[in-house]
Amino acid sequence: MSSQGLPPVYLPYGPMDGSARIAEAVVARKTKQRYWINVLLFAITLITTTAVGARMAHNFEYNLPAFTEDDLSIMAQFLRHPMELLRGLPFSLTLLAILMAHEMGHYLACQYYRVNATLPFFLPAPTLIGTLGAFIRIRSPIYTRKALFDVGIAGPLAGFVALLPALAIGLAYSRIIPGIADRGELIFGAPALQRLLEAAIFPGVSSSDIALHPIARAAWVGMLATALNLLPIGQLDGGHILYSFVGRRHKALSFVFVAALIPIGLLSGSYGWLVWAAVLFILGMRHPSIQDRSDLGTGRRKLGALALAIFLLCFTLAPVGFSSGY
Repeated sequence: MSSQGLPPVYLPYGPMDGSARIAEAVVARKTKQRYWINVLLFAITLITTTAVGARMAHNFEYNLPAFTEDDLSIMAQFLRHPMELLRGLPFSLTLLAILMAHEMGHYLACQYYRVNATLPFFLPAPTLIGTLGAFIRIRSPIYTRKALFDVGIAGPLAGFVALLPALAIGLAYSRIIPGIADRGELIFGAPALQRLLEAAIFPGVSSSDIALHPIARAAWVGMLATALNLLPIGQLDGGHILYSFVGRRHKALSFVFVAALIPIGLLSGSYGWLVWAAVLFILGMRHPSIQDRSDLGTGRRKLGALALAIFLLCFTLAPVGFSSGY
Protein backbone atom coordinates (compact mmCIF):
# COMPACT_ATOMS: atom_id res chain seq x y z
CA MET A 1 0.00 0.00 0.00
CA SER A 2 1.30 3.47 -0.75
CA SER A 3 0.45 7.11 -0.35
CA GLN A 4 1.39 9.88 -2.73
CA GLY A 5 2.37 13.47 -2.05
CA LEU A 6 3.80 16.36 -4.05
CA PRO A 7 7.28 17.69 -3.17
CA PRO A 8 8.65 21.03 -4.44
CA VAL A 9 10.71 19.42 -7.21
CA TYR A 10 10.36 16.15 -9.09
CA LEU A 11 12.69 14.79 -11.74
CA PRO A 12 11.16 12.13 -14.01
CA TYR A 13 13.07 8.99 -14.87
CA GLY A 14 15.69 9.61 -17.54
CA PRO A 15 19.15 11.10 -18.14
CA MET A 16 19.94 14.14 -16.01
CA ASP A 17 22.25 17.05 -16.68
CA GLY A 18 24.35 18.74 -13.96
CA SER A 19 21.66 21.22 -12.87
CA ALA A 20 19.11 18.42 -12.61
CA ARG A 21 21.44 16.43 -10.35
CA ILE A 22 21.83 19.46 -8.09
CA ALA A 23 18.06 19.89 -7.92
CA GLU A 24 17.63 16.20 -7.09
CA ALA A 25 20.18 16.52 -4.28
CA VAL A 26 18.25 19.47 -2.84
CA VAL A 27 14.99 17.48 -2.88
CA ALA A 28 16.73 14.49 -1.27
CA ARG A 29 17.99 16.67 1.59
CA LYS A 30 14.55 18.19 2.17
CA THR A 31 12.88 14.79 2.23
CA LYS A 32 15.59 12.88 4.10
CA GLN A 33 14.03 9.94 5.85
CA ARG A 34 14.42 9.32 9.55
CA TYR A 35 15.26 5.64 9.37
CA TRP A 36 15.08 5.16 13.12
CA ILE A 37 11.30 5.57 12.86
CA ASN A 38 11.12 2.69 10.38
CA VAL A 39 13.30 0.52 12.60
CA LEU A 40 11.36 1.37 15.75
CA LEU A 41 7.97 0.68 14.18
CA PHE A 42 9.25 -2.58 12.74
CA ALA A 43 10.60 -3.66 16.15
CA ILE A 44 7.33 -2.86 17.92
CA THR A 45 5.35 -4.65 15.20
CA LEU A 46 7.62 -7.67 15.57
CA ILE A 47 6.78 -7.73 19.29
CA THR A 48 3.01 -7.35 18.82
CA THR A 49 2.79 -9.93 16.03
CA THR A 50 5.02 -12.36 17.94
CA ALA A 51 2.72 -12.08 20.97
CA VAL A 52 -0.27 -12.88 18.76
CA GLY A 53 1.68 -15.71 17.14
CA ALA A 54 2.55 -17.20 20.53
CA ARG A 55 -1.13 -17.28 21.38
CA MET A 56 -1.86 -19.01 18.06
CA ALA A 57 0.94 -21.52 18.66
CA HIS A 58 -0.49 -22.33 22.09
CA ASN A 59 -3.96 -22.85 20.68
CA PHE A 60 -2.64 -24.95 17.80
CA GLU A 61 -0.66 -27.17 20.17
CA TYR A 62 -3.78 -27.91 22.21
CA ASN A 63 -6.06 -28.43 19.16
CA LEU A 64 -7.96 -25.21 19.80
CA PRO A 65 -9.21 -22.63 17.28
CA ALA A 66 -6.81 -19.83 16.40
CA PHE A 67 -8.73 -17.41 18.65
CA THR A 68 -10.57 -18.36 21.84
CA GLU A 69 -12.22 -16.64 24.80
CA ASP A 70 -9.23 -17.56 27.00
CA ASP A 71 -6.73 -15.64 24.89
CA LEU A 72 -6.35 -12.78 27.38
CA SER A 73 -5.47 -15.15 30.21
CA ILE A 74 -2.98 -16.90 27.93
CA MET A 75 -1.38 -13.55 27.10
CA ALA A 76 -1.04 -12.88 30.83
CA GLN A 77 0.92 -16.12 31.17
CA PHE A 78 3.34 -14.86 28.54
CA LEU A 79 4.06 -11.84 30.71
CA ARG A 80 5.14 -14.19 33.50
CA HIS A 81 7.12 -16.41 31.11
CA PRO A 82 8.50 -14.11 28.37
CA MET A 83 10.49 -16.90 26.71
CA GLU A 84 7.19 -18.46 25.71
CA LEU A 85 6.76 -15.57 23.29
CA LEU A 86 9.44 -17.10 21.07
CA ARG A 87 6.85 -19.64 19.99
CA GLY A 88 5.17 -16.83 18.10
CA LEU A 89 8.12 -16.18 15.77
CA PRO A 90 6.98 -18.56 13.00
CA PHE A 91 3.79 -16.50 12.63
CA SER A 92 5.34 -13.06 13.06
CA LEU A 93 8.39 -13.60 10.86
CA THR A 94 6.28 -15.13 8.10
CA LEU A 95 3.74 -12.32 8.21
CA LEU A 96 6.34 -9.55 8.32
CA ALA A 97 8.28 -11.19 5.48
CA ILE A 98 5.15 -11.17 3.31
CA LEU A 99 4.34 -7.55 4.18
CA MET A 100 7.97 -6.53 3.65
CA ALA A 101 8.11 -8.24 0.26
CA HIS A 102 4.95 -6.40 -0.82
CA GLU A 103 6.18 -2.97 0.23
CA MET A 104 9.72 -3.50 -1.06
CA GLY A 105 8.22 -4.43 -4.42
CA HIS A 106 6.69 -0.95 -4.53
CA TYR A 107 9.84 0.67 -3.19
CA LEU A 108 12.20 -0.94 -5.71
CA ALA A 109 9.88 -0.06 -8.58
CA CYS A 110 9.92 3.55 -7.35
CA GLN A 111 13.70 3.47 -7.21
CA TYR A 112 13.86 2.20 -10.79
CA TYR A 113 11.75 5.13 -12.02
CA ARG A 114 13.45 7.61 -9.65
CA VAL A 115 10.19 8.26 -7.84
CA ASN A 116 10.84 9.67 -4.37
CA ALA A 117 9.51 7.09 -1.90
CA THR A 118 10.17 6.11 1.69
CA LEU A 119 11.16 2.74 3.02
CA PRO A 120 8.27 0.74 4.53
CA PHE A 121 6.56 1.88 7.72
CA PHE A 122 5.02 -0.96 9.76
CA LEU A 123 1.96 -0.29 11.91
CA PRO A 124 1.80 -2.12 15.25
CA ALA A 125 -1.72 -2.36 16.67
CA PRO A 126 -3.74 -4.35 19.24
CA THR A 127 -5.59 -6.27 16.52
CA LEU A 128 -6.17 -9.99 16.01
CA ILE A 129 -2.93 -10.17 14.00
CA GLY A 130 -0.93 -7.58 15.95
CA THR A 131 -0.62 -5.07 13.11
CA LEU A 132 -2.50 -2.86 10.68
CA GLY A 133 -0.05 -3.71 7.92
CA ALA A 134 2.63 -1.57 6.32
CA PHE A 135 2.94 1.19 3.75
CA ILE A 136 5.41 3.33 1.87
CA ARG A 137 4.89 7.00 1.21
CA ILE A 138 5.37 8.17 -2.37
CA ARG A 139 6.54 11.75 -2.21
CA SER A 140 6.66 12.69 -5.88
CA PRO A 141 4.29 12.43 -8.86
CA ILE A 142 4.34 9.54 -11.28
CA TYR A 143 4.21 10.90 -14.82
CA THR A 144 3.85 7.86 -17.08
CA ARG A 145 1.28 5.07 -17.29
CA LYS A 146 4.01 2.43 -17.49
CA ALA A 147 5.65 3.69 -14.30
CA LEU A 148 2.28 3.82 -12.51
CA PHE A 149 1.46 0.28 -13.62
CA ASP A 150 4.86 -1.08 -12.61
CA VAL A 151 4.80 0.60 -9.19
CA GLY A 152 1.23 -0.56 -8.57
CA ILE A 153 1.69 -4.18 -9.57
CA ALA A 154 5.17 -4.72 -8.11
CA GLY A 155 3.87 -4.95 -4.52
CA PRO A 156 1.16 -7.58 -5.03
CA LEU A 157 3.44 -9.68 -7.24
CA ALA A 158 6.28 -9.65 -4.69
CA GLY A 159 3.90 -10.33 -1.81
CA PHE A 160 2.29 -13.23 -3.68
CA VAL A 161 5.69 -14.79 -4.41
CA ALA A 162 6.43 -14.62 -0.68
CA LEU A 163 3.10 -15.95 0.58
CA LEU A 164 2.80 -18.89 -1.82
CA PRO A 165 5.61 -21.03 -0.32
CA ALA A 166 4.62 -19.90 3.17
CA LEU A 167 1.09 -21.19 2.60
CA ALA A 168 2.35 -24.51 1.24
CA ILE A 169 4.75 -25.00 4.16
CA GLY A 170 2.15 -23.90 6.71
CA LEU A 171 -0.45 -26.30 5.32
CA ALA A 172 2.08 -29.13 5.41
CA TYR A 173 2.40 -28.53 9.17
CA SER A 174 -1.36 -28.12 9.67
CA ARG A 175 -3.48 -30.94 11.05
CA ILE A 176 -6.92 -32.47 10.61
CA ILE A 177 -9.33 -31.77 13.48
CA PRO A 178 -12.98 -32.40 12.53
CA GLY A 179 -15.13 -29.29 12.94
CA ILE A 180 -12.28 -27.10 14.20
CA ALA A 181 -13.41 -24.10 12.16
CA ASP A 182 -16.79 -23.96 13.93
CA ARG A 183 -15.47 -24.21 17.49
CA GLY A 184 -14.21 -20.68 17.89
CA GLU A 185 -15.90 -17.32 18.02
CA LEU A 186 -14.62 -16.38 14.56
CA ILE A 187 -14.91 -18.25 11.28
CA PHE A 188 -12.33 -17.57 8.59
CA GLY A 189 -13.07 -17.92 4.91
CA ALA A 190 -10.81 -20.01 2.71
CA PRO A 191 -9.64 -18.31 -0.50
CA ALA A 192 -9.42 -20.35 -3.70
CA LEU A 193 -5.63 -20.62 -3.44
CA GLN A 194 -5.89 -22.12 0.04
CA ARG A 195 -8.55 -24.60 -1.10
CA LEU A 196 -6.41 -25.71 -4.04
CA LEU A 197 -3.38 -26.39 -1.86
CA GLU A 198 -5.52 -28.05 0.82
CA ALA A 199 -6.95 -30.39 -1.82
CA ALA A 200 -3.41 -31.37 -2.81
CA ILE A 201 -2.14 -31.86 0.76
CA PHE A 202 -5.34 -33.15 2.41
CA PRO A 203 -7.34 -34.87 -0.37
CA GLY A 204 -11.03 -35.11 0.41
CA VAL A 205 -10.80 -33.11 3.65
CA SER A 206 -13.02 -30.05 4.13
CA SER A 207 -11.39 -26.71 4.97
CA SER A 208 -13.54 -26.59 8.11
CA ASP A 209 -11.71 -29.70 9.38
CA ILE A 210 -8.19 -28.32 8.94
CA ALA A 211 -6.50 -26.50 11.82
CA LEU A 212 -4.09 -24.06 10.20
CA HIS A 213 -0.55 -23.91 11.55
CA PRO A 214 0.46 -20.33 12.51
CA ILE A 215 2.64 -20.12 9.38
CA ALA A 216 -0.38 -20.93 7.23
CA ARG A 217 -2.43 -18.40 9.20
CA ALA A 218 0.19 -15.75 8.42
CA ALA A 219 -0.07 -16.67 4.74
CA TRP A 220 -3.86 -16.36 5.05
CA VAL A 221 -3.40 -12.79 6.32
CA GLY A 222 -1.08 -12.19 3.37
CA MET A 223 -3.76 -13.41 0.94
CA LEU A 224 -6.33 -11.12 2.54
CA ALA A 225 -3.97 -8.13 2.33
CA THR A 226 -3.18 -8.94 -1.30
CA ALA A 227 -6.86 -9.16 -2.24
CA LEU A 228 -7.70 -5.91 -0.46
CA ASN A 229 -4.83 -4.07 -2.13
CA LEU A 230 -5.83 -5.38 -5.57
CA LEU A 231 -9.36 -4.01 -5.31
CA PRO A 232 -9.64 -1.78 -8.43
CA ILE A 233 -10.50 1.31 -6.43
CA GLY A 234 -8.93 4.73 -5.87
CA GLN A 235 -5.27 4.69 -4.86
CA LEU A 236 -5.12 1.04 -3.86
CA ASP A 237 -2.67 -1.02 -5.88
CA GLY A 238 -5.55 -2.32 -7.98
CA GLY A 239 -6.68 1.27 -8.46
CA HIS A 240 -3.25 2.22 -9.82
CA ILE A 241 -3.37 -0.72 -12.22
CA LEU A 242 -6.91 0.19 -13.30
CA TYR A 243 -5.95 3.84 -13.89
CA SER A 244 -2.99 2.83 -16.05
CA PHE A 245 -5.44 0.98 -18.33
CA VAL A 246 -8.51 3.26 -18.40
CA GLY A 247 -7.25 6.73 -17.45
CA ARG A 248 -10.05 9.19 -16.66
CA ARG A 249 -12.71 6.45 -16.52
CA HIS A 250 -10.96 5.27 -13.35
CA LYS A 251 -13.11 7.48 -11.09
CA ALA A 252 -16.45 6.21 -12.41
CA LEU A 253 -15.28 2.59 -12.25
CA SER A 254 -14.00 3.11 -8.70
CA PHE A 255 -17.51 4.22 -7.68
CA VAL A 256 -18.94 1.10 -9.30
CA PHE A 257 -16.56 -1.22 -7.46
CA VAL A 258 -17.11 0.56 -4.12
CA ALA A 259 -20.86 0.21 -4.61
CA ALA A 260 -20.38 -3.49 -5.36
CA LEU A 261 -18.88 -4.00 -1.91
CA ILE A 262 -22.22 -3.16 -0.30
CA PRO A 263 -24.26 -6.11 -1.68
CA ILE A 264 -21.22 -8.36 -1.19
CA GLY A 265 -21.17 -7.45 2.51
CA LEU A 266 -24.94 -7.79 2.94
CA LEU A 267 -25.32 -11.08 1.06
CA SER A 268 -22.23 -12.75 2.51
CA GLY A 269 -22.89 -11.58 6.07
CA SER A 270 -19.34 -10.20 6.21
CA TYR A 271 -20.19 -6.64 7.21
CA GLY A 272 -16.57 -5.58 7.19
CA TRP A 273 -17.07 -4.94 3.46
CA LEU A 274 -19.52 -2.19 4.39
CA VAL A 275 -16.84 -0.54 6.50
CA TRP A 276 -14.36 -0.85 3.65
CA ALA A 277 -16.88 0.66 1.24
CA ALA A 278 -17.41 3.65 3.54
CA VAL A 279 -13.68 4.19 4.16
CA LEU A 280 -12.79 3.94 0.47
CA PHE A 281 -15.66 6.19 -0.54
CA ILE A 282 -14.60 8.90 1.91
CA LEU A 283 -10.82 8.64 1.68
CA GLY A 284 -9.74 6.59 -1.29
CA MET A 285 -11.56 7.65 -4.46
CA ARG A 286 -9.23 10.35 -5.79
CA HIS A 287 -6.30 9.54 -8.02
CA PRO A 288 -3.59 11.93 -9.28
CA SER A 289 -4.02 12.71 -12.97
CA ILE A 290 -1.52 11.37 -15.49
CA GLN A 291 -1.49 12.93 -18.97
CA ASP A 292 0.59 10.22 -20.63
CA ARG A 293 -1.42 8.23 -23.19
CA SER A 294 1.22 5.80 -24.39
CA ASP A 295 0.29 2.17 -24.85
CA LEU A 296 1.17 -0.19 -21.99
CA GLY A 297 2.21 -2.95 -24.36
CA THR A 298 1.41 -6.65 -24.53
CA GLY A 299 3.69 -7.62 -21.64
CA ARG A 300 2.00 -5.32 -19.16
CA ARG A 301 -1.45 -6.35 -20.34
CA LYS A 302 -0.47 -9.95 -19.56
CA LEU A 303 0.77 -8.87 -16.14
CA GLY A 304 -2.56 -7.11 -15.61
CA ALA A 305 -4.32 -10.41 -16.33
CA LEU A 306 -1.96 -12.10 -13.87
CA ALA A 307 -2.86 -9.52 -11.22
CA LEU A 308 -6.55 -10.31 -11.81
CA ALA A 309 -5.84 -14.03 -11.41
CA ILE A 310 -3.96 -13.39 -8.15
CA PHE A 311 -6.88 -11.29 -6.90
CA LEU A 312 -9.35 -14.10 -7.65
CA LEU A 313 -7.11 -16.67 -5.97
CA CYS A 314 -6.75 -14.57 -2.80
CA PHE A 315 -10.24 -13.07 -2.57
CA THR A 316 -13.00 -14.53 -0.42
CA LEU A 317 -16.54 -13.19 -0.08
CA ALA A 318 -16.57 -13.64 3.70
CA PRO A 319 -13.03 -13.36 5.08
CA VAL A 320 -14.13 -13.28 8.73
CA GLY A 321 -17.49 -14.07 10.28
CA PHE A 322 -18.99 -15.07 13.61
CA SER A 323 -19.95 -18.66 14.42
CA SER A 324 -23.61 -19.46 15.04
CA GLY A 325 -22.97 -19.78 18.76
CA TYR A 326 -22.02 -16.11 19.17
